[in-house]
Amino acid sequence: MPINGISRISRRTVLAAAGATAAVAAAGLAAAPAAQAATAAPVLPNGTSQDKVLVVGMDGLRYDRIDAAKAPTLKSLMANGTYGRSLLYANPMAGTLSGPGWSTISTGVWPDKHGVKDNTFTGRDYGQYPGFLARLNQVRPELSLFAAVDWPELDTYGTVTPGADAKLVYDNNYAVNDLTITDLTEDVLRNQNPDVLFVYFGETDEIGHNYGAASPKYTDAIDVQDGYLGRLLAAIQARPTYAAERWTVIVATDHGHTDAGGHGGSSIEERRTFVLAQGPGIAAGARPIDTRLVDVAATVFHQLGIAPDPAWGLDGKPIQLRSTDPFDTLYPSLSGRVDENGIPTGVLGFTHTAPSGWSVINNAMGTGGMTEWRGWSFATDEFWSRTQRDQSRELNVRARGVFAVADSDEWADKAFSGTYDSTLVTPAYGVSGAAAVTLDLTTLYRQEGTQSAQILASFNGGTPVLVRSYTADVLSKPQSVTVAVPAGASSVSFRFRYTGANNWYWVIDGVKVTTS
Repeated sequence: MPINGISRISRRTVLAAAGATAAVAAAGLAAAPAAQAATAAPVLPNGTSQDKVLVVGMDGLRYDRIDAAKAPTLKSLMANGTYGRSLLYANPMAGTLSGPGWSTISTGVWPDKHGVKDNTFTGRDYGQYPGFLARLNQVRPELSLFAAVDWPELDTYGTVTPGADAKLVYDNNYAVNDLTITDLTEDVLRNQNPDVLFVYFGETDEIGHNYGAASPKYTDAIDVQDGYLGRLLAAIQARPTYAAERWTVIVATDHGHTDAGGHGGSSIEERRTFVLAQGPGIAAGARPIDTRLVDVAATVFHQLGIAPDPAWGLDGKPIQLRSTDPFDTLYPSLSGRVDENGIPTGVLGFTHTAPSGWSVINNAMGTGGMTEWRGWSFATDEFWSRTQRDQSRELNVRARGVFAVADSDEWADKAFSGTYDSTLVTPAYGVSGAAAVTLDLTTLYRQEGTQSAQILASFNGGTPVLVRSYTADVLSKPQSVTVAVPAGASSVSFRFRYTGANNWYWVIDGVKVTTS
């Protein structure tokens, strides 16, 4: 049973309480009575940092429904901060569920690392990949850390609250306890000196389940939570030390919802997520295409001046750090569907035009087939994964923005002859005086039958030499290939050759070439 009152463990404070007993009017959230806090706000140690971060998690908040809501606070943050939207994974990596979603936000790594695939939290590895509050407690124990949740599993299984100096843990009576959390967190912000806070609101998810994301009740729930967020921001601005502090505010969600209500599957609506941030060094009005849900933890560390240890294995990057991937330069020139009737006409997401310095060789390519996928294409996650659900295209989590894809499976969905045979060629990179050259990239590859995927290197424009081939699935993993530089070589280019016939696909992204 939850416990009322405050208990002290070392410098940590825990306030756990059942939901207030006041009934919520069935007519809507706005009519919910004020929750009565069981006790005063917990006491935190005095903070030590002028750089401070508030992370607010809004469960099941589908970002495209914010536009339909009033949501003045969220819309102000969008105008004055950076707003990155992206899609989640789906099974078999993990379901579009809260357990894996909040684990991804908190740890800064994808489910294939943190191990949480569903709401049982079976397989979790928070020892290797702790949440950002736990990590901060390890590397900056002098920071004052606070957490407030009313989905208690986030505390029970150690997803969010470990490391916090004080925490509020309530049951999932969200209409009451979201307000209680707001009341007590506002008190903490006005009257104490926390450094980093994680605050969770759950009512948007509850209303999504009960009424659907297309319901006016869902947009009403967004407006109520927006009001709670506004109160927290007003409390920050009312702090007597606010002028000397550098505050970052981050808002994120763990998954989307279907129009009818529910999540866990692989539809685009269930996979929708966002990261919204405002603070020092974060551009106003930016709409990056390369943001992912794993970027929350990395942004927290960056705003506190903490350089993550590579041993942490983070998959995320700070939200204001842009990708240097050449494929992302193609975003303004992406087109809509040609043959892919399952993709809405308004979704722009593919081109055959390679980035500057790159080229595609299709002289051995078969004829016909689906126009979008005839030879190497450049596409976005939403456009490509809409082509066919539940064939692991949703697992392309480590690609960002625009990526290169060779997809013989989709190409073969329209009459064709011959085989799929296409080669993507990089620019020439200088290697004079280097002993070795290293190619780094991210790959999603599915193997079937006689298809082949090869990486070849050509020095000084000479005959390409095979340096790696793939014969088994590689499900969104970083890859590194190091090749010795021949004596006298001054340049190298790499080739990615994919062949097949109604087989699977090969994705590459994040290409980087360095010498040593």
